Amino acid sequence: MEALILVLHVLAAVVIIALVLLQQGKGADAGASFGGGASQTVFGSQGGSSFFGKMTALFALIFFLTSFGLAYFASEQAKSVSGALDFVPSAPQVEETVGLPDLGGKKDTASDIPVTE
Repeated sequence: MEALILVLHVLAAVVIIALVLLQQGKGADAGASFGGGASQTVFGSQGGSSFFGKMTALFALIFFLTSFGLAYFASEQAKSVSGALDFVPSAPQVEETVGLPDLGGKKDTASDIPVTE
């Protein structure tokens, strides 16, 4: 299921990019209002702005929904991983002894240190 949502997510992103690139800019509307190239458009003299706008909004909605779906699957996967770590035994604690260097098997004690007065 996650793979299907991921494929839909990528396809929606590609379609959004294509739709945005196909749309005309704001400056092209002024030239089209005087009849420049209006008869050659596929969507009539109005142009395809409303069609492309609605399609972009639809695929943006699909993109957001698939984003939420992927976030849900990621959170569920993170919960299962964090729950599995609760059963891992901890490493045994090792006490580190800090003292004087080893004197050939003789144990260091405070009485072995010479006191000078």
